[in-house]
Amino acid sequence: MAEAIRLEQAGYRRSALVEWLTTVDHKKIGMLYYWTSIIYLLLAGFLALLMRIQLAQPNMNFLGPKTYNEVLTMHGTMMIFAVAMPLNAAFFNIVVPLMIGARDVAFPRLNAFSYWSFLFGSLLLWSSFLFGHVPDAGWTGYANLSSSSLYSAGPGLDFWNFSLQVLGISSIAGALNFFVTIVNMRAPGMSLMRTPVYVWMVLITAILILLAFPSLTVGLFMIMFDRYFSTNFFNPVHGGDPVIWQHLFWIFGHPEVYILVLPPMGIISEILPTFSRKPLFGAPFVIFAGMAIAFLSFFVWAHHMFTVGLGPLPNALFAASTMLIGIPTGVKVFNWLATMWGGSIDFKTPMKFATAAVWLLMVGGVTGVMHATVPLDYQQHDSYFVVAHFHYVIFGVIVNALLAGTYYWFPKMYGRLLDERLGTLHFWLTFIGMNLTFFPMHFVGLDGMPRRYFTYSAETGWGTWNLVITIGAFILGLAQVVLLVNVYKTLRQPAAAPADPWDGRTLEWTIPSPPPAYNFAVIPTVRGRDAYWIEKYGDGHHTPAVSDVTQRRETRLEQRDNPGHGLPAGVHLPKPSWWPMIVSAGLTAMAAGMIMHGTETLGPLGFPIVGLGTLIVFFGLLGWHFEPAIEHEEAHVS
Repeated sequence: MAEAIRLEQAGYRRSALVEWLTTVDHKKIGMLYYWTSIIYLLLAGFLALLMRIQLAQPNMNFLGPKTYNEVLTMHGTMMIFAVAMPLNAAFFNIVVPLMIGARDVAFPRLNAFSYWSFLFGSLLLWSSFLFGHVPDAGWTGYANLSSSSLYSAGPGLDFWNFSLQVLGISSIAGALNFFVTIVNMRAPGMSLMRTPVYVWMVLITAILILLAFPSLTVGLFMIMFDRYFSTNFFNPVHGGDPVIWQHLFWIFGHPEVYILVLPPMGIISEILPTFSRKPLFGAPFVIFAGMAIAFLSFFVWAHHMFTVGLGPLPNALFAASTMLIGIPTGVKVFNWLATMWGGSIDFKTPMKFATAAVWLLMVGGVTGVMHATVPLDYQQHDSYFVVAHFHYVIFGVIVNALLAGTYYWFPKMYGRLLDERLGTLHFWLTFIGMNLTFFPMHFVGLDGMPRRYFTYSAETGWGTWNLVITIGAFILGLAQVVLLVNVYKTLRQPAAAPADPWDGRTLEWTIPSPPPAYNFAVIPTVRGRDAYWIEKYGDGHHTPAVSDVTQRRETRLEQRDNPGHGLPAGVHLPKPSWWPMIVSAGLTAMAAGMIMHGTETLGPLGFPIVGLGTLIVFFGLLGWHFEPAIEHEEAHVS
């Protein structure tokens, strides 16, 4: 028996590389998401700087028109699908199970599959640079630019199409996982209305993904059939209609804005109370406002299409619904301001980024309501005014809030506090650079500068503001280098951060930093919203649970002093697995085969590669099904 246990232990002793490749631990998967997204943020930001060099002065020849279109398409696509969405997914993975008192997500291997599908799908898209066929139809992929080889010859748009299909599968798998996790795996006593606001925003986002992504999937399949099999979904010569793509894309695309922004709103809703030392003002209203935003997001898509010619009645209805969605957004802003009002505010770096995100949301929100006014939209449509509005939401709110989350949860991830002075420098460079980059775009947009143009003449008078915008973009890029320096400097230091460095309010601060593999030695019992705050200080109706706090402190000390101890009694961990990566690789091979099928030289190999990928997926799912799900406890005994 002892020999059998020894052999089994040996089977579980993996190298560090194998450990990361086979991990199903939600925290490690979150870190994989995080650092992959940060790399893509730097790459997509580099593409943005190339565009800004081209536009810095009139009649520049730094990028040609085709190259500019390629850089524009890849920047927009990667920022949405490979930066903002997976950065959100990183924090879903790292903190949601901890905040609800769970030991892992509901489906750990599906969680790993979601990450590997994201990685392989995004690498497939980036590989278009290696093959010299980069998509060039814009990140919205409007038909007929995307659906007809007459306008987009070569496989560039096929790379875009099939990569987005794989990334969509990744997003849907992750959404299913977190929906089930939040609904079914909350700690005892954590009713839905006691669930942290951030977790609520993740739950609403998961529902939005499940409802919105099928529209994009259908549209991408229609583009594929038009390009590969000579159908005519978008060909007006044969009875098709390119406007159908706009409807399908924006039925997905506007809920997608809230898929991106609701989780950062949840991050803000956690950080402001912590650093104001007050409960979130009107938390139920913040939650219901998130629900209202999600519901209304499916009724506003055609405000992207006011200039298409839908007619006065549809334009009026979509204008009204677009104005209406500003109300629950305003509810959130006023609740955040009321939370800070009268609080004992500590402006640490997370608080700086969070409050900046609130201010930038108001700027972006005001210009959004302006676009709901149809006559104004007629002037501003496809101008740089829209680019300014979009980036105030996407970068100003989403990225700033995600950076706030980085500084807030970094000690929980790595057991180290990021340097406060470098964090402050990072904040001010980001804030100044962001406003210097995007605010002047309002001016050139109102002055008539169209988006997506690769150059302009000196007679337009746009040169001065474009030079300012370019300078701001480089300041913004420099700011993110400061973040990398801060991370590098911090990770060289010992892991000495306390379990609760911010005097937090939620359950993730009750366990050591970084957390053990099993998260909680004993699943906590929740007695109200802000569960850990109530344990420490009471809620006005109960005295602090001193015995619980003492027990948790003793558990943390034991875990710190005995890091190699075995699993607590009755705790089982999911077994590391190769199968999620294998299935994702097979899925990506199928997509690559379809891209090859659309080329002249590799066309005959396309369907065989698709068949090979299908076999890999089939046998990978078989292996996945028959693999034991639980790892032996002895594998964790030192």
